[in-house]
Amino acid sequence: MKYLVIGSGGREHCLAWRLLDDGSAAEVYVAPGNGGIEDRFRLDVNISNFPALEHACIDKNIDVVVVGPEAPLVDGVVDYLTEKKIPAFGPTKKAAMLEGSKLFAKQIMEKYGVPTAGHRDFTGQDSVLRHLKTVKEFPIVIKLDGLAAGKGVCVAANPDEALEFVLSSAKEDGKIFLEDYIFGEEASVLGISDGDHVETFIAAQDHKRAYDGDTGPNTGGMGAYAPAPIIDAAKLRRVRDEVLIPTVRGMKAEGIPFKGILYAGVILQGDDIKVLEFNARFGDPETQVLLPLMKNRLGDIIGASINGTLSRHSLKFERRHAITVVMASGGYPGDYPKGKPVKGLGDVSDRILVFHAGTKTENGAIVTNGGRVLNITAAADTLEEARERVYGEIDVITFEGSFYRKDIAHRALKRPMSSK
Repeated sequence: MKYLVIGSGGREHCLAWRLLDDGSAAEVYVAPGNGGIEDRFRLDVNISNFPALEHACIDKNIDVVVVGPEAPLVDGVVDYLTEKKIPAFGPTKKAAMLEGSKLFAKQIMEKYGVPTAGHRDFTGQDSVLRHLKTVKEFPIVIKLDGLAAGKGVCVAANPDEALEFVLSSAKEDGKIFLEDYIFGEEASVLGISDGDHVETFIAAQDHKRAYDGDTGPNTGGMGAYAPAPIIDAAKLRRVRDEVLIPTVRGMKAEGIPFKGILYAGVILQGDDIKVLEFNARFGDPETQVLLPLMKNRLGDIIGASINGTLSRHSLKFERRHAITVVMASGGYPGDYPKGKPVKGLGDVSDRILVFHAGTKTENGAIVTNGGRVLNITAAADTLEEARERVYGEIDVITFEGSFYRKDIAHRALKRPMSSK
């Protein structure tokens, strides 16, 4: 089998690695890819140019396309490729609106009984600013409808923060909604669907804030680990039964079957579980800790999702733990330099997996090309051991201005841990 993975981040490098590592693929091409992908398998294709992707598939005799990022899904790449008789993994344009429109996702959740926070909808800055003058209790959550590259949500601790976010980020005529703030701990639960059946991955936990102690600005994710002990087996079944299955059934009832990855960002407070948001693709960096623990061949479950045969499969995971830590460019998530040489990549042991994110090849060397540069990853029998492996070797790799969080998995390590 020959695969084309669309995207350029750590998630896409991990997907390509897993397809090759578990024997799913003979060849995996990545468009546009990054410095972690061999030159001959990296395709210089604009992923928003669907005809160019089609021609690349024909040229390379691609059997299956795997879509990494959300933007091409929301723009309809799966619809386009399917019409051209090229199998593609991911939801259609309409189904991807679960991520593409936060309001659409709210409407689906409310209609089909999926637990989520209460909200109020507004159109335009003026209407929401008038309402904010009446708000007495903070924090509140402000969300912009549509894709916003991780910058469409603000947890405002006070009126000044709320005002600043709306004035700087909301469009004058854009759709905005205010959501009740829920105190609790967040986790990521991914399911895979073929439009009818749902299989659930083990839970992971991401770290969104830039700095130790969950401080600093929000980012695309500074690290993750799995399994997340806050979601035990009973709670994982509840997320499947109360969140993922009702959503998939609801989408089918709406005439919009959902195929692909349905990622539920959930928040827990005691026994209460609510959905914060949906994503319609693999998470980044959650993918980098889930796939190293999965026993199934990735190609098998991707094919079953596309072909509607997922009920014949059962996702299984090793009774181990995985952690990934992001090495980022100085200044991220704000402005940061590019083109800094990355050294030491060949010096890490075989106990470490290095997934490239923001890198490229320049004159035969790897240099930085993004904010999140590398995912340093390890799996072991215990989370403590996996964490020690990553932090024991991460400083072998260097580039000017690099930084990383030193407390990834701190919540789990405060709890009793078990590998069973």
